[in-house]
Amino acid sequence: MTSTASPVLPSSGRLRPLGIDEVRITDGFWARRQRINGQATLTHIQSRLESEGWLPNFDLAAAGTLPAGRRGREFSDSEVYKLLEAMAWEIGRTDDEELEARFRAIVRRVAAAQEPDGYLNTRFGRPGQGERWSQLQWGHELYCLGHLFQAAVARIRTRPDADDGLRETALRAADLVCREFGARGRDAICGHAEVEVGLAELGRAAGRPEYVAQAALFVQRHGRGLLGDIEWGRGYFQDDVPVRAAEALRGHAVRANYLAASAVDVAVESGDDELLHALRGQWERTVERRTYLTGGQGAHHQDEAFGEDWELPPDRAYSETCAGIGSIMFSWRLLLADGDERRADLIERTLYNVVATSPSPDGRAFFYANTLHRRTPAQAMDPDATSPRASSSLRAPWFDVSCCPPNLARTFASLAGYIATADDDGVQVHQYASCTVRTVLPDGTMVAFETATAYPADGRIRITIVEDGEWTLGLRVPAWAHGAAVRVNTEPAVEAAPGMVTIRRAFGAGDVIELDLPVTPRFTAPDPRVDAVRGCVAVERGPEVMALESTDLGADVAEAVVDTASAPVEAGGHARVRITLRDTGESREIALVPYHSWAQRGPSTMRVWIPTT
Repeated sequence: MTSTASPVLPSSGRLRPLGIDEVRITDGFWARRQRINGQATLTHIQSRLESEGWLPNFDLAAAGTLPAGRRGREFSDSEVYKLLEAMAWEIGRTDDEELEARFRAIVRRVAAAQEPDGYLNTRFGRPGQGERWSQLQWGHELYCLGHLFQAAVARIRTRPDADDGLRETALRAADLVCREFGARGRDAICGHAEVEVGLAELGRAAGRPEYVAQAALFVQRHGRGLLGDIEWGRGYFQDDVPVRAAEALRGHAVRANYLAASAVDVAVESGDDELLHALRGQWERTVERRTYLTGGQGAHHQDEAFGEDWELPPDRAYSETCAGIGSIMFSWRLLLADGDERRADLIERTLYNVVATSPSPDGRAFFYANTLHRRTPAQAMDPDATSPRASSSLRAPWFDVSCCPPNLARTFASLAGYIATADDDGVQVHQYASCTVRTVLPDGTMVAFETATAYPADGRIRITIVEDGEWTLGLRVPAWAHGAAVRVNTEPAVEAAPGMVTIRRAFGAGDVIELDLPVTPRFTAPDPRVDAVRGCVAVERGPEVMALESTDLGADVAEAVVDTASAPVEAGGHARVRITLRDTGESREIALVPYHSWAQRGPSTMRVWIPTT
């Protein structure tokens, strides 16, 4: 076992992740998001879990009074576990004593509801409730436990000697799952993949290989029709074909990404190269044909699902926030396995244009779905209201299905764990933020440096070496960054092609490496096979997708036609394009906003893909 505080820690692979104990985000875009998350979002989520009754459900379970008084959907327990995971990462990041006390208080309430044999769920298993494991298709019992296991992983890796009891609670539940669903137990799977990824990581963190084996068994069972058919087909549950036989991610986008992430875990731990090869192929096709420009995934509202190849309507984009987070989980695991920087490109795209888009600036309201085209002005949300899932037209404070807020919280709190990796030869930087990095290579070489950048406001990344040592520094050059250049100290700058640029040398303390990425605004044309946006272009600036809002246009965005003969121009970290209004013929330059900041100035219409005629 290792003490590296990382959300994902495979036993083998091309790269080793650096955890939040080795990378500290210090300033800039993501530091602000982490600060708001820690100071506002965690408190907001905990307050809503109390007021909605989802935390008190555990008190009712401990008192033996259920089902009377239980509130929330069948999966509401999982939101408590995701909050615990977010808190654990945040405590590991900040050593916040007040948050530690709140964390322990919640753990006590959760642990008190656990049955003697390890069963833990507030919706099933007691007189007057459905029997245990009786609704595997829709009941989310195993799904909830998967999030409990991930919360325990965060606690084990950030506070390995903690005596709060979360580790023991999770291990008892995991032991029960292995007894009930092992090779000699129930031949069944959960309707929502998650227990697989939770078991695999808990097995790694706790040194319990039987949990990884159980995760592998669940992954292998997918595709056998164990859950039965529904109106959207078994593909909704990824139960139509075996994981290794699928050609692309399909069905419910969150379920699909969680399952794919766990399948990578299983493939890596078991040395199953055939499965890993299949997952790489699924990633390729999904990114090429079933992923929005923003990195969002999921074209269908009715089943929160991927569409067919090239089915990417901007105005009906579901692009659930949780699906984006699941996509990052899948891509990160593949990156660790094979070192392919295209995974990091997609992670960056998704972070800036899905994850960063969902929360409001104050961290207390959220988008569940992330449309790329808003046709009618939204309605302001009551700050005390609870919105039905994705029906809110502006960021909403809470949802009946509120998976996204705590999922965002755990992602922001652990974000430093997705910045950099190491191998036997050096350190690779995959995402850019002002941060400190300090780790030791297998041969004992100390690697320590500081990164300073205003990225993505500008494209200059400045790395200052803190410790002497000979090693290799790898810097990711995004696929869009043609014309990038890298310089070491006062040496001449050299071109850095997209991919990973490496610098091998005996570094001395005070050495400076500068990477310049051209973030000049650019037009992006869609693949001609995407019917819904044919004849349109989008504007990107560095890793950010830009959006046209009626707030800036002074008219409905339906009236806008973009002049592609005039290149987009830089405008103080934003972009300006020449727009002609259909109804008046008036032509003028209009400011676009980063997509992640749209709908922050009140109701508006908006579009990412702008017609050219």
